[in-house]
Amino acid sequence: MITVADLRIQFGKRVLFQEVNMKFTSGNCYGVIGANGAGKSTLLKAISGELESTAGHISLGSGERLSVLSQDHYAFDEYSVLNAVMKGHAELWNIMEAKDAIYAKEDFSDADGIKAAELEEQFADMDGWNAESDAASLLSDLGIKEDLHYSFMKDLSGKQKVRVLLAQALFGKPDNLLLDEPTNDLDLETVTWLENYLANYENTVLVVSHDRHFLDAISTHTVDIDFGKVQIYAGNYSFWYQSSQLALKQQQMQNKKSEDKRKELQEFISRFSANVKKSKQATSRKKMLEKLNIEDISPSTRKYPGIIFTPEREAGDKILEVSGLTAISKDGTLLFKDVDFYANKGDKIIFLSRDPRAMTAFFEIINNKKEADGGTFEWGQTITSAYLPVDNSPFFRSELSLFDWLCQFTTDTTDLYIRGYLGKMLFAGEDVHKKVNILSGGEKMRCMISKMMLIDANALVLDTPTNHLDLESIQAFNNNLSKFPGNVFMSSHDHEFIQTVSNRIIELTPNGIIDKLMDYDDYIVDEKIQAQRDRMYSE
Repeated sequence: MITVADLRIQFGKRVLFQEVNMKFTSGNCYGVIGANGAGKSTLLKAISGELESTAGHISLGSGERLSVLSQDHYAFDEYSVLNAVMKGHAELWNIMEAKDAIYAKEDFSDADGIKAAELEEQFADMDGWNAESDAASLLSDLGIKEDLHYSFMKDLSGKQKVRVLLAQALFGKPDNLLLDEPTNDLDLETVTWLENYLANYENTVLVVSHDRHFLDAISTHTVDIDFGKVQIYAGNYSFWYQSSQLALKQQQMQNKKSEDKRKELQEFISRFSANVKKSKQATSRKKMLEKLNIEDISPSTRKYPGIIFTPEREAGDKILEVSGLTAISKDGTLLFKDVDFYANKGDKIIFLSRDPRAMTAFFEIINNKKEADGGTFEWGQTITSAYLPVDNSPFFRSELSLFDWLCQFTTDTTDLYIRGYLGKMLFAGEDVHKKVNILSGGEKMRCMISKMMLIDANALVLDTPTNHLDLESIQAFNNNLSKFPGNVFMSSHDHEFIQTVSNRIIELTPNGIIDKLMDYDDYIVDEKIQAQRDRMYSE
């Protein structure tokens, strides 16, 4: 349990939040949300003790242990992978080191023997004899193969380090667990494993994440940082989003009778509660929504960008024809071969692969950014495509202002026209004069989206489109793509994005493709398809 009393966080004159009083209790998982800069990571740092609060007090239950997902990828470079994980339980690790130091003595005394016996007893009480096997099991579950367990952390890639640090945070099942963006750099299969692990976790968990499906799968509560305050709501992210949108709509309808508003909110709560009970996730056992008062629902001050793709013309019958396409990476790895498919009108295709380079190579090929190592592709004559690459850094290597940057991609450079598109992406007033080379990752993505919107394309090619975007931008992007009348070709690590947008799945493998017209949720649980996938990657 974590108790927060009269917490206040202030930087100079800016107050992030104040008068925060709440308890985070065992058996619950709290999804922490808020606009960029609202203070999500700051709240976790204050709870962990990494950041000293301006005022207030934070305490844990008696004898409880707190674990934090480290953001420093270099802190454990001189340790082996297994030891880096076990260091996640500091008390157990210290006992192990103290034992080893005593046993390494040449002049082992009676006092040393007594001390060693005490340490051995503490070690056993902490299940220390299973520590190494438990750490190895976590690593394997997170995709770190056994042949890496005794390697040094400094020899791992950045993505591998992320997984080891996640194993470190989970190691020993701490009483209180703080995770800031734990799904970053994880593939969809590993994210699913983590969802199941946390959904059944019996202790206290606080999670900051931009992955809506992940938050929905694990969260019993939503912690919303808004209005300069921190508030807890029963239910997951989807419930919070839908209820806040309903409350905002009602607020805008000033003439609506209060009794009608109350009835509409109550019906919404009942409907959502019924859906939650049918969920297969462990969170379905939580009945918090049944206890929710309608007064607890309030509109959010969040701003959602106006992401609106409107095709200038309807596509003809021929969209995209791919025949025998093959790609090999620079290091000689076969990414995919013999890719044959015909895109139908209205197809919204999610491309999958266990090697993310495969999707990027495919998109670069069909957008004439890279030569194929075999095969051909042909777009229909009526098709206009807009491409969102996974790496947009080449577009921002200049000191152009936002306004001038967007002017490069249109013939209409009037002030009203350009500001209109930037305004939809939440760039207003003096923001349009910012230099593009100093923009944040999220701001650059919103610029790229505004560039795509100018094209009025009827086919969108999107390589991991939710990268760097906040929840509000992801939600707006998702909502528009779900209704987009043209074709979509995309890759994504966002489960909700895939499930709600795509109607067709194509998995690229070194031995051909798997092509299915079905929901993603059905695809990932179909045992025959999973067996086929394993064969096609292992042949």
